[in-house]
Amino acid sequence: METKNFKRVLVWELPVRIFHWVNVLTIIALTITGFIIANPPAILSNMEATDLHTFGIVRFIHFSSAYIFFFNMLMRIYWAFVGNQFASWRAFWPFSKKMWNNVWHVLKIDILLMNEEKEDLSNISIGHNSVAAFSYIALFMLALIQVFTGFALYADMSAWGLPKLFYWVIPLFGSEFMVRTIHHITMWGFILFSMAHIYLVFYHDWLEGRGEVSSMFGGYKFVRRKRIKTKRKIEKEGKIIIVEEELDE
Repeated sequence: METKNFKRVLVWELPVRIFHWVNVLTIIALTITGFIIANPPAILSNMEATDLHTFGIVRFIHFSSAYIFFFNMLMRIYWAFVGNQFASWRAFWPFSKKMWNNVWHVLKIDILLMNEEKEDLSNISIGHNSVAAFSYIALFMLALIQVFTGFALYADMSAWGLPKLFYWVIPLFGSEFMVRTIHHITMWGFILFSMAHIYLVFYHDWLEGRGEVSSMFGGYKFVRRKRIKTKRKIEKEGKIIIVEEELDE
């Protein structure tokens, strides 16, 4: 029986992990407060109306979370150009042959729950698999829709210039009601994505046992040593040179 030797490898850098958990918290806050704003509950109180700020607090949490979500997204875009190979925008580029070859494997194992006749380590992605990369591109598009529609709805109430940059969105779609509807429907996209994401993360953690869950806390995964390319010496034109090779994705 083959001995499976693993090496602890840093996959998710600190900025990526911060981005992930800030995203989690802001999306939760935005979703809860968004539902309340869309369908405000009746609040029974004997307080004076001028002293009752419950709904104002809800709106403040929603708007504050939106700003954090927006600037957190800008940070992640920046890190896509300066981070490691797993954070790079190239890891999400959907037009490589390698990514397309990996799509069927992921669908077969994750969705159809089929078994492989023979294990192929190259099908197991160290970072994001191909389907995950596609889903994150779609999630980024949803995030842009939320940013544009959300700031457009906030533009009239904001004293700051940033939301006013999106003032043109409402005339583009014809009415504030339409923009609000798009904003609300897109929120359901985030909810459905989150449900699938949580399931698949725990599924891969159980199936592969490489630290899928803990890696987003500590950054490290366990990778089989045979998948890790290291420094090696080669002879070229009578000289010994050292070639450094990177991890497979």
